[in-house]
Amino acid sequence: MPRTARAIPPPLELRCLTALWRLGEANVQAVRDWLVPQRPLAYTTVMTMLERLTRKGVLTRRKAGRSFLYKPSVSEQEIRSLAVRELTDSLFDGRPEALLEFLGAGPAAARPAPVPEAAEEEPQKLDAALL
Repeated sequence: MPRTARAIPPPLELRCLTALWRLGEANVQAVRDWLVPQRPLAYTTVMTMLERLTRKGVLTRRKAGRSFLYKPSVSEQEIRSLAVRELTDSLFDGRPEALLEFLGAGPAAARPAPVPEAAEEEPQKLDAALL
């Protein structure tokens, strides 16, 4: 069964795209440096991910000296919207209200009762006592 192209990038490509949303415009090394604390990746792996995203039209690139500078051509909000739409279509029969109900944003009767303020303060007192 052939795979169809998804609207949202796979996880590793999405991490690289997130780095570029934070950095603005960057070369492969800068993206790699941003990713290292979360997930150490080889330079060539990051370069491959950026090239794939460029071919898909998610990034643009321009030559700067001996390297390329990459820049997102889609916003974080656009990708989030596509991801929510894909989630809604695949798991909630295309009904956004079903997703909202699942998340607890449905009718007020379905929402859990608010936690009293005193109950919220107890963990803080416990933390202070333990420290």
